[in-house]
Amino acid sequence: MSDVLVVVDYQKDFVDGALGFAGAEKLEEGIAALVKRYIKEDLPVVFTLDTHGPDYLESREGRHLPTPHCLKSSPGWRLYGELERYMEEDHPHVYLAPKFAFGAQNYSFLQQYKPERITLVGLVTNLCVMANAVILQTTFPNAEVMVDSRLCASFDPILHGKALDVMEGMQMKILR
Repeated sequence: MSDVLVVVDYQKDFVDGALGFAGAEKLEEGIAALVKRYIKEDLPVVFTLDTHGPDYLESREGRHLPTPHCLKSSPGWRLYGELERYMEEDHPHVYLAPKFAFGAQNYSFLQQYKPERITLVGLVTNLCVMANAVILQTTFPNAEVMVDSRLCASFDPILHGKALDVMEGMQMKILR
């Protein structure tokens, strides 16, 4: 069985930057420990990177959320805390996946692993975590998609809970 870990948008701008919120920083230790475990076991780890350009405010998302964030190569675009090192270190099964909308446009590079179980952690539960979970479930219809609710968060705890309920209703396993 091939397990895959997807760390969604655990970037500085979502933790303590432009769109940061209290409590997001508390996920770092648990996410870092999980990443280390996957790397030690030679399992794939994907870090999605919300990525925008200088024209962000002119995009559909920018019109609805007029706060520039995760501008490519800016400090806020980088992974948060000790996870930032994975942007520089070379590990054979660690992937950086820039994305230009809520969900990553292409997970085909994971086909080589024949994923049977995909675990998602990161930010923001009711936006990018949910969007990527749906994309992964669609891309790998026979894989068990799991969301570790203990290692996800939202700026709105009510929407966090509702998103988990929706994903569970979509036959994803929610780890509580």
